[in-house]
Amino acid sequence: MPEFRSGFASFVGRPNAGKSTLTNALVGAKVTITSSKPQTTRTVVRGIVHRPDAQLVLVDTPGLHRPRTLLGERLNDLVTTTWAEVDVVAACFPADEKVGPGDRFLVTELAKVRRTTKVAVATKTDLVTPQRLAEHLLAIARLGEETDTVWQEVVPVSAQSGHQVHLLADLLVAQLPEGPALYPDGDLTDAPEETLVAELIREAALEGVRDELPHSIAVVVEEMGLREGRDADRPLLDVHANLFVERSSQKGIVIGHQGSRLREVGSEARRQIEALLGTPVYLDLHVKIAKDWQRDPKQLRRLGF
Repeated sequence: MPEFRSGFASFVGRPNAGKSTLTNALVGAKVTITSSKPQTTRTVVRGIVHRPDAQLVLVDTPGLHRPRTLLGERLNDLVTTTWAEVDVVAACFPADEKVGPGDRFLVTELAKVRRTTKVAVATKTDLVTPQRLAEHLLAIARLGEETDTVWQEVVPVSAQSGHQVHLLADLLVAQLPEGPALYPDGDLTDAPEETLVAELIREAALEGVRDELPHSIAVVVEEMGLREGRDADRPLLDVHANLFVERSSQKGIVIGHQGSRLREVGSEARRQIEALLGTPVYLDLHVKIAKDWQRDPKQLRRLGF
């Protein structure tokens, strides 16, 4: 009888390297928000892959970057502490972009974490030619040599087409220690529901807005609960949430002309929340200004960072 394995793997990479999409592909459900905007992941969301022979817990960290704000510094601290605590770190390098200074910065930091096993993943392989992919894999191998990082494996995958996603899962599981399952069967994530709901609202708010906004949106679910006095077979979940931005000009962008943008955000977020929780939702959104919150320790605490 083969032994059961369980443990933690963390995807790392510079912002927008395809980490969240890969997490969702492995788990088979949407547990981390994905967006074409860099810097969308802020909390360490764990996705859980259940297999007959193993339980692989995926820890999704924010993209490591050179910090410009107090929030940036806190996010980076979160990343490096996570690396030291997991069984295997998978560094993601998108195949449609050259291996660059950002990757070198990341791998140099990663090399300092001696005990953790490291795997390199070439993501987004569906976007490039075989020749470009071959060059990309060589560049990843070379970066490992130059930074004194030993890659246990180098794997090309496409989360979009599903190519080699199962192989990656096998390789990650092989690096885990033997041990019992860490979470109940059927759990896909251990993030509290409020956190997931806030993330889905933030994802909806980020879609299609201009580039200066992503860093500046924070969502806090102020209240969430089943509406009283409803029949058990007709439940309704009331969600009251505030979207915080830093300036009144940003507030205007989020709300849109006569509230049109906020209504779109609300209906998209509601659809996603209902799909996640399997309950009809009444969503009440308000946009508020928290001036320069990314630089203010007191406000960062209040917004959950």
